[in-house]
Amino acid sequence: MSRTLFIADLHLCQEEPAITAGFLHFLAREAPHCDALYILGDLFEAWIGDDDPNPLHQQVADALRALPVPVYFIHGNRDFLLGRRFACASNMTLLPEEQVLTLYGQRVLIMHGDTLCTDDAGYLRFRAKVHKPWIQRLFLALPLRIRKRIAARMRADSKQANQHKSQSIMDVNPDAVISALLRQQVALLIHGHTHRPAIHTLEVQGETAQRAVLGAWHERGSMIQLDASGIQLIEFDF
Repeated sequence: MSRTLFIADLHLCQEEPAITAGFLHFLAREAPHCDALYILGDLFEAWIGDDDPNPLHQQVADALRALPVPVYFIHGNRDFLLGRRFACASNMTLLPEEQVLTLYGQRVLIMHGDTLCTDDAGYLRFRAKVHKPWIQRLFLALPLRIRKRIAARMRADSKQANQHKSQSIMDVNPDAVISALLRQQVALLIHGHTHRPAIHTLEVQGETAQRAVLGAWHERGSMIQLDASGIQLIEFDF
């Protein structure tokens, strides 16, 4: 069966070996039987540079490289520094933060999803800052041990800040969703980031559209399957 798979928000790290094992099982058993695999960000919990010798990174790169199908990657808010060196080692193609695909006769917009959370003004200010090329170059030039300390502090600060935010602020803004669909002239959007798996139906200028949201890989895996018959959100055990 001709199909395309999408995943996001695995947040792989050495502290969660069960998730890594589940992902490797998915790559070995499920992913080879598709036309292409799209990873829509936050594959890793944190990324401080392609020069990080973390053995988990090599393990994941080897498993991705072994896939007999193309793999595409859009950066998330956790792994936005993932670069060409790791992409090459993984045989992944890096995509821009928004990408329009034509699959099975349908135009599809894919993204990580954090840019749709426009009610979270504090996060968007932070995002704009850390995406400045000169700041990224400066950070990547620091010794690895210092980058690790900075990343740990940033994750702790983010966790604390999110505890004081309402759930609605951390979700997508409906107007931002409609704006993205209109801008890219599509009727289907697939994204992750919010960890709220669902397929939403909405109306855009009198036409029906869909927003499909991937789940995070906490206790179970989550993927979206798109084929000629439509779209499915699928959860599965590790």
